[in-house]
Amino acid sequence: MAIGPRLDLRQSQSLVMTPQLQQAIKLLALSNLELETFVGEELEKNPLLEMGAEDGGDTPTAPETPTDTTSAETDGIDRLIEAGAAGATDAPLDADYAADTFIDDGPGDAVTAERSGPSMGDGMPGSDGSNGDPIDFDAFAGPSIGLHEHLMAQAGATFSGSDLLIAGQIIGQIDDAGYLEASLRDIAAQLGLDIPAVEAVLAGVQSFDPTGVGARSLSECLALQAREIDRYDPAMAKLLDNLELLARGAVPQLRKLCGVDEEDMADMIRELRGYDPKPGLRFASDTVQAVVPDVFVHAQGKGWIVEINSATLPRLLVNRRYYRELSGGPQDKTSKAWLADRLASANWLLKALDQRQRTILRVAEEIVRHQDGFFRHGVAHLKPLTLKQVGEAIEMHESTISRVTSNKYLSCSRGVFELKYFFRSGISANDGGEAVSAEAVKSHIRDLIGAELPSAILSDDALVDMLRAKGFDIARRTVAKYREAIGLGSSVQRRRQKAIAGGR
Repeated sequence: MAIGPRLDLRQSQSLVMTPQLQQAIKLLALSNLELETFVGEELEKNPLLEMGAEDGGDTPTAPETPTDTTSAETDGIDRLIEAGAAGATDAPLDADYAADTFIDDGPGDAVTAERSGPSMGDGMPGSDGSNGDPIDFDAFAGPSIGLHEHLMAQAGATFSGSDLLIAGQIIGQIDDAGYLEASLRDIAAQLGLDIPAVEAVLAGVQSFDPTGVGARSLSECLALQAREIDRYDPAMAKLLDNLELLARGAVPQLRKLCGVDEEDMADMIRELRGYDPKPGLRFASDTVQAVVPDVFVHAQGKGWIVEINSATLPRLLVNRRYYRELSGGPQDKTSKAWLADRLASANWLLKALDQRQRTILRVAEEIVRHQDGFFRHGVAHLKPLTLKQVGEAIEMHESTISRVTSNKYLSCSRGVFELKYFFRSGISANDGGEAVSAEAVKSHIRDLIGAELPSAILSDDALVDMLRAKGFDIARRTVAKYREAIGLGSSVQRRRQKAIAGGR
């Protein structure tokens, strides 16, 4: 056989993730805030995209909707989406284009209507129909101030010169809870000063508001608060120096050390519980962001209505009038290609956003169907559920379900829950019946411990017996793990806590 160069033709199939397909998959995992940011960026890049009116009416430019014109570009995009969704096996797009409409009017649409309708601010400046913007009551709130800014303001009014420099160094080493993290020796070495000079400034910082800030230990923090209200007597000092005995529930030993009777010890412990062990947290500057649900669930007859929150949907339109104006004018080959690319990109984005909402709705409907007991009776009836189960039920890959349920929230009569909350591991029933979720078992453990008497603290073995009587086949180590996960101590710890609470 001769050795030499030659040309061969071969055919093969391979999965190609186009940029558009990757973008559509990425949209599934975006939260409401991230989606809003993404849409804003697309509006800046694409002149053919524009936001629709909030009430669903025409925009000032009166663009035509994306479905009023059928073009070769749109058909090509449709085929590309369907081909991409059918070909992706590892991380499929899982689109369903059978339905022509997405959602009827419902609670989600009512939210938008309420925003544009009369409100409690009618008659106030800015609340009339002149600009259509509701009053933002959060704007009336003063700017939040952090702990360090609060302390530096007090330091500026108290110290000057080198003492102010030392105070700034000390305040910079105070954590969010109000405790001094660095040692005085380290601070003195950094500033090239003697330790007594730093101690003198620290004493001033510890007199700042909130009381207890700048402490180097829990005992010192509580002592500062006791001094503030003139309650730091020798007995209280002994109690604060032996907090480990209090944690162990050794109340008789503490009474002996403090030299007080049972009634005085109960008063001291009661007063100690009124102190703040983390005074700095009052000035936490993190703003709490309100969760906007993506899905509404409400009862209707014997079933459930699941609807997308339309207030979270970006109302995008393709301005085809502007496209015809641009395409009808003189343009070179490069401009024509750029305009066609912008139209294809706009059409793709609208379809990808529509598909995202369809997928969220399908996943939410399956979750509600499976967790019917939770919506009717509460967390004790939460069933085991996996991503694979939902994926098989709606014929999607579990990776798609994982993306859809990330940072998405469901609102129902029981509150607002993240979609991932409904995916729980299971505990088998000892009678061969249907398994229950781990969250339901935790709920039963919490109820059993909450109902126990101080004179009859339940051990983990007792909890196992009581749970098995309820039909849960569960091991002792699992009970201990679930008990710790919900923040409940062991039987010994709970007995000590109840003894301290009772002053015994």
